[in-house]
Order: sequence, then C-alpha cells, then structure tokens
Amino acid sequence: MGTPKVPLPAKLVISIISSSEGLINKAKGKLEEIFGKIDFVSEKLPFDYTDYYTKEMGKGLFRRFVSFAEPISRERLSEVKLITNRIEKEFSTFEGKRRLNIDPGFLALEHFILATTKSYTHRPYLKDGIYVDLTLIYEKGSYRALKWTYPDYASEEIINILNTLRKEFIDDLKRRKLL
Repeated sequence: MGTPKVPLPAKLVISIISSSEGLINKAKGKLEEIFGKIDFVSEKLPFDYTDYYTKEMGKGLFRRFVSFAEPISRERLSEVKLITNRIEKEFSTFEGKRRLNIDPGFLALEHFILATTKSYTHRPYLKDGIYVDLTLIYEKGSYRALKWTYPDYASEEIINILNTLRKEFIDDLKRRKLL
C-alpha cells in the first residue's frame, strides 16, 4: 500500500493571446495582482497554428507566456482557470466577444498541464466545471508532445520555453529547500 503525500508545488504558467499588446499588458497587471510577481514574459509569439479564435478575436493574433515567481499547489488549477475566465469576460466587447484568450497551466517536473472547460478522453475532470489536459510529459531531458498535444504546444519554440522555465523552477525549488 502506498502512502499518500502532497506533491511538490508547480509553476504557474499562463498563455495570453490577443491582437493587442495593450490588452495583454492590462491582463498581465491583473494576473500579477492576483497571483503575485511575474518572473518571466516570453517574446511576442505569432499565433498562427489555427484560426480557431479568428472569428471571435480577429486577425493578427499573437501570444505571450507569463510565469509567476511563487509556486502554487496543483489543486488550485481549477480556481486559476475560473479567475482567468472572469478576466477574459472583463475585457470582452459589449457584444460578449473575447479580445483575449487566457489559458493557465502548471509546469511540474514530470509534465505540463493545461486547464480547460472542455471534456475529452485525455482530460480528467478536476472540479468546478474544469478539466485538466495532460499536454506534455517530461522524459529524456525535455518536454515531449503526446498524440493529442495542440500543435503550438508541440512546437520546438514553446517546448524550449518550458524547458528553460523548468530548469529555473528546479533552482527555485532547491533555494526553497523543497528539492
């Protein structure tokens, strides 16, 4: 029989997609008020793997990833997703169209998980209408895509960002004497 134990905390990583740098900056400010100091902001990454958001959010979309200095308990992911959904609504048009897409996830040493409101075979239910998407696994020195991983998250560019964040997270866990 195994002994239950609380896993190491995770690093909160959030993707923000928009056509407006100003809106992304406002969202970053809100997120920092709620989740604490942002310790990483990615370069501006084109969002051109799909046109899924074009009808609602328009053309010229790009993404920035942000991560936060303070690790979070993994159980908080549903709460984080509900908060990011509220922020999306706050910045929506009068007609209710989103101008931002904010997708939270957590980076753990063994995998990268996204939160979603959509059920699917590889998305176990968490709580409060939120599912978890096992997006990437860590093996052989890198995060690796799975057959259902979104193409952008499977890209070398995003995997490199997450691998770098993982190395920094390991150093942070060691400083905190958690590793």
